[in-house]
Amino acid sequence: MKALILAGGLGTRLRPVTHEIPKPLITVKKKPILNHLIEFFVANGVDEIAVLINKDHQEDYAWWKKRYNKDLPKIKIHLEAKPLGTFGGVKLLQKHFKDNFILSNGDELKDFDLKEMIKFHKFHKSNPVATIALTQVANPSSYGVPIMKGAHIMEFLEKPENPPTDFVSSGIYVVSPEVFNYVPEGQEFMMIEKDVFPRIAAARKLLGYKAKNYRWFPCDNLERWEAAIEHW
Repeated sequence: MKALILAGGLGTRLRPVTHEIPKPLITVKKKPILNHLIEFFVANGVDEIAVLINKDHQEDYAWWKKRYNKDLPKIKIHLEAKPLGTFGGVKLLQKHFKDNFILSNGDELKDFDLKEMIKFHKFHKSNPVATIALTQVANPSSYGVPIMKGAHIMEFLEKPENPPTDFVSSGIYVVSPEVFNYVPEGQEFMMIEKDVFPRIAAARKLLGYKAKNYRWFPCDNLERWEAAIEHW
């Protein structure tokens, strides 16, 4: 199983911190978020891990590898020459994915049974193209909330005033290589949430997996980062 961590974002909601360091390299409990993610993947049997970064952050990741990567498996670093959204850069790496793979945001701490989610995706009778890990939160109106029919996600409501459920997307997906058949033609910059998932949902090939005993801490703004430091 391969995993790709999306780490090319600019982290605008964490400024001024991210003027100095890329978001996935900020620390929680004295350890970069990226390390927490890699350890999570290794513990769940993922044997090939790659990170997609902004080319302007090459020096930061070279420093990270020297200081923090000594006891981790070999990690492949892929560069985005310019910002391409949450799926534009993945599309450029299409040749690397011949089987199911994991796609994850690089600014979140996650801990649940990923192996069970992989089984759910692999053996579901609908032969899904993508499965999104869902988690329950106290304030779903601050996130993307799915409208579901059974296990199928029909659409997402972005920060709804009256959310239909307290389950939200947690930014980690099991994806089949068929996903590349659903990307808009001729589009370079694309967001998986807005440009790809709606197409998969329309084909009834997008599933939601309600992970059990899920510890999840997004760190995409200063308030959430502080909460992660306090409670992780």
